[in-house]
Amino acid sequence: MFLRSRRLRESAAIRDLVRETKLSVKDFILPIFVVEGEGVKREISSIPNNYHYSIDKLEDIVRKVTEAGIAGVIIFGIPDRKDEVGSSAYDDNGIVQRAVRKIKELNKDLLVITDVCMCQYTSHGHCGILREGRVDNDASLEYIAKIALSHGRAGADLVAPSDMMDGRVQAIRTLLDENQYNHVGIMAYSAKYASAFYGPFREAASSAPQFGDRKSYQMDPGNRLEALKEIEADIQEGADIVMVKPALSYLDIIREARDRIKVPLAAYSVSGEYAMLKAAASAGLVDEKSIALESLLSIKRAGADIIITYYALEAAKWVRDQ
Repeated sequence: MFLRSRRLRESAAIRDLVRETKLSVKDFILPIFVVEGEGVKREISSIPNNYHYSIDKLEDIVRKVTEAGIAGVIIFGIPDRKDEVGSSAYDDNGIVQRAVRKIKELNKDLLVITDVCMCQYTSHGHCGILREGRVDNDASLEYIAKIALSHGRAGADLVAPSDMMDGRVQAIRTLLDENQYNHVGIMAYSAKYASAFYGPFREAASSAPQFGDRKSYQMDPGNRLEALKEIEADIQEGADIVMVKPALSYLDIIREARDRIKVPLAAYSVSGEYAMLKAAASAGLVDEKSIALESLLSIKRAGADIIITYYALEAAKWVRDQ
């Protein structure tokens, strides 16, 4: 007798019943880009259907996220002032800090995560402090921790360091705890690769480095074991959630991490992944809904508990309508 697996594929009802991996709106986190000014809701050309918002325009997107039932948002700020040390990043009246306070005013129960980095705020576009033309890891830790603390003071539920400096999770956890913000969690970009998939984001966030690249601190795409080492180190330093970024080209890393670790695992489906699907759909080459949901499902099947995606609002509707 041979195996008749097709019996469990005969109808939509039975396929739904036995499906091993299912997407939920609660899996999704939506990135939001916040800019200075008033009355700004401007589509980001490199990330279609996503927008730059000024603080006074956040009500619309917060309402949509709330109505969709999405788990939360992650905030990226684009300041109007940059300097060598990214001082506007840790200003208590900075763009992210004001955005957090506004979002919590609009919906105190919405999960608010803040990206903690320096690249958007430094005049040189690198993710740390420069010394003699290179990023000084240890000198950067003080600044990164100060940024996280200012986000905690503003009301962030989770801070998400994306700089990839060694020891930054420990520095953040120590400073938060010393200032009685031990309730603020850390979602660490633990395995963040030096990827070509970030191009559209760098336009959206005005965060491209003014010289060189980030390969000395972000991970080499050819490395697998190093990712697991980085993830385990961040957990030991106090990370509550760890992340793999990008997602689709690193599904093997997501799977191995899930098999090894006991903390929640996030994956960031980055701007380049999103832009490629949008472009293929615009050209009539693929069915956008089907391919977007399949790609998100693959990320969850690989082991991600949390998916940061620019498709969050659209995917939430598609998942509900299934």
